[in-house]
Amino acid sequence: MKVKLQSGREVDIKDLSVDERDELLDNVDTDTSEDGVKIKALHSTIRMGVKGSNDKFILSLSFAEKTEIFQLMQEEYLNLGEEKASN
Repeated sequence: MKVKLQSGREVDIKDLSVDERDELLDNVDTDTSEDGVKIKALHSTIRMGVKGSNDKFILSLSFAEKTEIFQLMQEEYLNLGEEKASN
């Protein structure tokens, strides 16, 4: 799924299997404090879920772009058919 970030940069979110999604989401860790929620393993999440995400690509991203990509991936990977009514 190709998406255009607010910065204008285009990224291609990979289509992962259910098992790959589970593995990816199981590895995401958050730390909640008075300062808000901090996401751990942000780079490895992007590396697994974005096509062509090598070190050069990741280092070129701003924090805002990383956060936006991560949010897009959460929306894509957490939606496993829940939007469809069950029979």
